Amino acid sequence: MRTRTTRTRPRGTRVRRALGALGAAVLLGTGLAAPAAQAVTGGAGRLTDLVNPFIGTENEGNTYPGAAVPFGMVQLSPDTGHNTGYDYSENHIRGFSAVHLSGVGCGLGGDLPVLPTTGDITSTDYASYAAEFSHDDETASPGFYKVGLKTGIEAELSATRRTGVQRYTFPATDKANVLINAGQSLHRTVHTEVEILDSRTVRTAITGSGFCQDTKPYTVYTITRFDRPFTASGTWRGDTVTAGATTAEADADRTGAYVRFDTGRDRTVEATTAISYVDAEGAALNLRTEGGRSFDKVRDAARDAWEDRLGDVRAQGGDDTRRRTFYSSLYRSFLAPNVGSDADGRYTGWDQRIHRAKGFTYYQNWSLWDTYRTQAQLLSLLAPRESRDMALSVIRIDKDSGWLPKWGYGTVETNIMTGDPVTPFLTNAYEQGLLAGHEEEAYRALKKNADGVPPADSAPVGREANKEYLADGFAPYLKDRAHAKPGDSDYDHGASATLEYALADAMLGRMARELGHTADARRYTERAQNYRKIYDSSTGFFRARDAAGNFTGPADPARSEGFHEGTSWQYQWLVPQDLPGMVALIGGEDAANRRLDSFFAYDQLVADPARTAREVWVNGPYDYYNADKYNPQNEPDLIAPYTYLSTGQPWKTTDVVHGALTLFTDLPTGMTGNDDLGTMSAWNVLSSIGIFPVQPGTDTWGLSTPVFERVDLTLDRRYYPRGRLTVRAPGTSDTDRYIQAARVGGAAYGRTYLTTADLRRTSELSFTVGARPSAWGTGAGAAPPVVK
Repeated sequence: MRTRTTRTRPRGTRVRRALGALGAAVLLGTGLAAPAAQAVTGGAGRLTDLVNPFIGTENEGNTYPGAAVPFGMVQLSPDTGHNTGYDYSENHIRGFSAVHLSGVGCGLGGDLPVLPTTGDITSTDYASYAAEFSHDDETASPGFYKVGLKTGIEAELSATRRTGVQRYTFPATDKANVLINAGQSLHRTVHTEVEILDSRTVRTAITGSGFCQDTKPYTVYTITRFDRPFTASGTWRGDTVTAGATTAEADADRTGAYVRFDTGRDRTVEATTAISYVDAEGAALNLRTEGGRSFDKVRDAARDAWEDRLGDVRAQGGDDTRRRTFYSSLYRSFLAPNVGSDADGRYTGWDQRIHRAKGFTYYQNWSLWDTYRTQAQLLSLLAPRESRDMALSVIRIDKDSGWLPKWGYGTVETNIMTGDPVTPFLTNAYEQGLLAGHEEEAYRALKKNADGVPPADSAPVGREANKEYLADGFAPYLKDRAHAKPGDSDYDHGASATLEYALADAMLGRMARELGHTADARRYTERAQNYRKIYDSSTGFFRARDAAGNFTGPADPARSEGFHEGTSWQYQWLVPQDLPGMVALIGGEDAANRRLDSFFAYDQLVADPARTAREVWVNGPYDYYNADKYNPQNEPDLIAPYTYLSTGQPWKTTDVVHGALTLFTDLPTGMTGNDDLGTMSAWNVLSSIGIFPVQPGTDTWGLSTPVFERVDLTLDRRYYPRGRLTVRAPGTSDTDRYIQAARVGGAAYGRTYLTTADLRRTSELSFTVGARPSAWGTGAGAAPPVVK
């Protein structure tokens, strides 16, 4: 069940009456102007030139090639008909819409697709009026996209934080149109309103629903301002186009507006679209605050923002393909989460009321089941100030709505994916020092989430199977159980939910102990051992249990049931809090290494890494089941390669990691499955540097051989007093890839992990590499410790 919104969204005449006083002169008067962009330095040697936004746009990577700035609210990008927006294999563009998420598996966003056309308006369905294009006439770089349409029109896109800027170059004609489609998007449209305010300005309110399944509705408000008056305009509803009309409104029907220009003398038309998740006043404010600059200045400012962001990581060595792949992954790692508050700090909370963020920027879009494993840690290292605000935003969701999120889009909970990903996300922020002054507030929210379930009449499911988990030590697998709320259900994936609950308990137990909550710490640490409750000694693998406690589903771990997007083979390594305990369960280090070698097809991998990765490991972007091998295309076993750090064979971690890195290329097919808001990209970045979060939710970083000879990280001195970290691996290559020795701050170092405290105390991590495995990292105490 879902609660109804507590603040009714204005509809119909109420929208027009509430906002009519904002006339265009007030909306877009002299306050529209913004400071000029900084001067752009010359072309050669820019890191942005290494980024290819088309990577992942084919074969279900589901990335987008359009324009955005780091963590921006707007992602102005073409939609070709794929359910998540753009597919490189398609050759028609339906429109350039304002909202996209990088690498999601289901359609959402795609709000307000806009398309330039010429001639009469003959269709209102963007599948019909879509414009053909060729990749020969298409280019993209961070913050910029350009395409030549076969209609003779050139379209260019750029963005600021809260606006998307378009420049269209038409042939000479008195019927140069811009179609503003409010009624079609990548999600289900619930209600739309369109209003032409004056001869330069169009605004809309778009209420949509859905991400993989139905969700509570959410509304995006937009306002589009053109750089010159249009000569004619009108609106449409359904198939009916009404010239001269200034409004249109519908529930399920198509709505939109067209505006027309005479391009006989001046062939270019520029437009700026601002959006808000609060109200139309917020969209207008965002336009006044960030609009008013020429397209060229916006494009240059966006490029400079990306150059500055990418410049915090300077990699030396590696071939051109590896550098392009690396920096493209780094770029995608900074695309989300997204700013959710307007320029005045207002945002719509998950209670559907308007709030104001004070002292921080409010962020939204939380693919936590994915990002808690890699991207959250990368951002805590390279963007700690933004990461702090992101963590505070998640805590604010609990304050506003009564519960922490699982998979949040915009202003609503979608309940997609399972387990308890918000706990390691927030405990990571705590362990990285990002929650100073908010530790107890975060802890209270996490404790409530860990020890209960949300009210039945609320949107989130939280730890849905917590009642049984707390009583019996496991979440039962209840096949074909009706879902109580929209989204995924932990009962459908009881085995993996048990493992993820136990992981979260371990991380929360550590936080509780450090905050002085001793009894809680003891209780959570005991619950972290619940992974043992689903271990079937007769098979030697984890296995789902039914409500009566009986093991259920096929005994073959490759065909196991009750695991979300994976098999027991892949989930068996998801015990980062207690790998020594898990290894003991399956017979000790020798048995564990034999099983790991089988899992990774290790002998084949060493003989031919790239072929093994592509032909043995990878089945398809959505082939999650019936497998006994590593799946580098999805999240459940992302940390599995680093298990060797705990089994006395750390050199094999490098073999597996470097094999998996071959799957990342600089082609449209160069993503390993869905990017999931930067999760896979962050895996590539961290693994390429040689430090990886092997215990998500803690401050522990596992070590492996970097693929670059040197990487210089510029770090925020507020969190890292030395302000930099240099990682060196002279001579690293496909053949010389094994660590012979390591040094931290010049001193010999024999452990296979570092902590964030270690990173703060040093400015250099260096590796000596060679062609054969060594004894480095195999001594007593070298492995990452048990979390407690």
